[in-house]
Amino acid sequence: MHRLDEIDKKILEILQARAKITNARLSEEIGLSPAPTLERVKKLEQMGIIDSYHAKLNVEKLGLGVTTFVLVTLRGHNKVNIESFVAHIKKVREVIECHHITGAGDFILKVVAKDIASYQKLMLERVSDIKEVDNLQSMVVLSTFKDSKVIPIN
Repeated sequence: MHRLDEIDKKILEILQARAKITNARLSEEIGLSPAPTLERVKKLEQMGIIDSYHAKLNVEKLGLGVTTFVLVTLRGHNKVNIESFVAHIKKVREVIECHHITGAGDFILKVVAKDIASYQKLMLERVSDIKEVDNLQSMVVLSTFKDSKVIPIN
């Protein structure tokens, strides 16, 4: 793992908050000239520390008013079942996150849908039809009080 200095950390904090910042503005904020600032950003990208840049979308304004977390238990917890389940779930666009977990289930999914009827149809016709799925437990999000994509950098 690459050791980050204070300037690298500052760059990462600024880019997480404002990915569209210009290199000129970024260089002003960190106190370096534009050329070394750009070099540092490119180095962080090449090292894989900066993975990508994204626009955060408002799901409600896009007509996706229902967000759920779904606890998935597989029929058997073996490599073949896990790989098959993951391959199927990657094709379901409404599943925006999929995490392999420990505890009560095997996976937790974050799902967005237009409404409850759309969510129900998705679960019945797409997710529960995956042959490796044994059990699904849905948790509908009522309110969200924190939704940060900012990774704390120490």
